[in-house]
Amino acid sequence: MKSARTMLGLTLLAACLTAGLAVAPARAGDTAEPAPPPPCDVPAYLLSSDSSLPKVTDAIKSNRTLNVLVVGSRSSTIQGNEASAYPATLQEALKEALPSSTIDLSVELQGKSTAEETAGTLVKLVEAKKPTLVIWQTGTVDAMRAVDPDDFRTAINEGVVALRDAGTDVVLVNLQYSPRTETMISAPPYLDNMKVVAQQHDVPLFDRFAIMKQWSDAGYFDLFSTSHGVDLAKKVHACLGRALAKFVIDAAHLGPVQQN
Repeated sequence: MKSARTMLGLTLLAACLTAGLAVAPARAGDTAEPAPPPPCDVPAYLLSSDSSLPKVTDAIKSNRTLNVLVVGSRSSTIQGNEASAYPATLQEALKEALPSSTIDLSVELQGKSTAEETAGTLVKLVEAKKPTLVIWQTGTVDAMRAVDPDDFRTAINEGVVALRDAGTDVVLVNLQYSPRTETMISAPPYLDNMKVVAQQHDVPLFDRFAIMKQWSDAGYFDLFSTSHGVDLAKKVHACLGRALAKFVIDAAHLGPVQQN
């Protein structure tokens, strides 16, 4: 059994990673003008993929509904502000880019599940939701629990195979970047293993970790801060949703004709 001290440490880490960007509320009496929205600039190489999404391409070109299922942890949402979380902004960005298409998006939150636990549910989710595309965001819980990286890779591999066999396209989304937790968890083994599986199965990997780190390093977002509250979370999620929409459109090879 884990010691009380270990359990306390995991609890604090979970608060940083999963509550994540939503921190202290604004103080009474604050009257400063809101800052202008930060840029969402992302290097082009982080928004492109050599892998493709053929079922997404076919759905759009055939004027069929694009059904998207986001399977994620608590970092896929903003408590009490789900309409501002990245899945919602992803849907809006896809609708803007593909105005002639119908975009349906649903979210399946598995906040405390490891990749192995989630992988076991994917086939039933696909049978129930019948998505064209599954966006599987994972890795945070495994890193927090220090799951063996080889076991993590096996779970991701099995999940991707299951989704492919069930007839859906797949986009993998890795951990969120948090400079406040870099000394508490070791992200690289999980990031590396997701890249390996993505390459082996030729599925697009949206590198959320690298994108958020780039924003932090560029000073777009102060991810060290504990004083911006839900407002910071909304801004980051808005940028993530738009970036992910561009990534999906690129991987589906949807040129200007399909987008208009």
